Formats: sequence, structure tokens, C-alpha cells
Amino acid sequence: MPVDTTLPFHFPAVGRKKLTAAFDGGRITSDGGVMLLGAVERQLGIADRLARLIPDPRNPLFVTHSIDDILRARILAIACGYEDADDLDHLRTDPGFKLACGRLPDSGDDLCSQPTVSRWENAPTLREVVRMTYAMVDLYCSSYARPPAAVTLDIDDTCDDTEAFLPRPVGG
Repeated sequence: MPVDTTLPFHFPAVGRKKLTAAFDGGRITSDGGVMLLGAVERQLGIADRLARLIPDPRNPLFVTHSIDDILRARILAIACGYEDADDLDHLRTDPGFKLACGRLPDSGDDLCSQPTVSRWENAPTLREVVRMTYAMVDLYCSSYARPPAAVTLDIDDTCDDTEAFLPRPVGG
């Protein structure tokens, strides 16, 4: 690991609080919340449950990433706002994402790459997708003491940029 010799930078105090910028924080993540999401995902067993519904035809001798690990990384990336699978090429080494996926930040194996994720996003058949949908509905219903009589899904994939329609301040 390279040694950082950059000296700290001191800012003017705010109130009586001393402010210093140091560049010795090591590897950091901008997605600290992913660790909480990872803990919840593990507790609910979402990736494990869905992985059991997708057959894995790969030779086990050559498997680096299990289906549940691939799904977990993708699920957490989407939950953190990374909608494209190519974001995994950067996130695969992110210490927060690695911890959320049960890997050590420095010594643990990296997460799956974009090509691996893309292959598995397109792998399930329609029948398997339907099974996964039922599994998610079952998981949702099991979160209630008594399952709801009905569930309304308001699905709208259009992006309405409401800011574009707000009046602009005069002179701004």
C-alpha cells in the first residue's frame, strides 16, 4: 500500500471548532448506507431466496461468484441508485459494498464485474422470473402478521422532471 505523504490542510476555525482536512483516511466509500441495506438484505434472505430459483449451469470448478453473490451486489447497487450494471465495475472494489456483501474491504475478493452481472440479468427464463416474482410477493406478505387482502402497485416508469415546469424567479 502506498504511503501518503500529503500534509494536512488547516481551515479557519468555525465557532471554536478546529477544522483540518487530512488525506490519510485510507480507502473510503461514499455509500455508507449500503452496509445497513446489506444487513437487512441478509436478514430477509432476498438474494439467497431468488438464487435458489435460478438454475446454475456453470461448472462449479470455474465459478468465482455464486448467483446469490451476484444478485446481492446488483440488488444493493440498484438500492443505492446505481441503475446500470456497468457501475459494478467501479463498485466491485468499494469497501462499503464489499462489506455489505460479506467481504473484507482489503483482503476480501472483489465483487462481480459488469459482464458477470449482465449475463445473469438476462439468464432467467420467463418461468423463473414468474417464480421470483411470487417469492418477492411471499416475502412482502410475510412481513405482516396477517397478509393484506389486496396490494396496489403503482408502477410508472416515466421520468417526470417537475423542476422543468416550475416557474423561474424573476432575474434568475
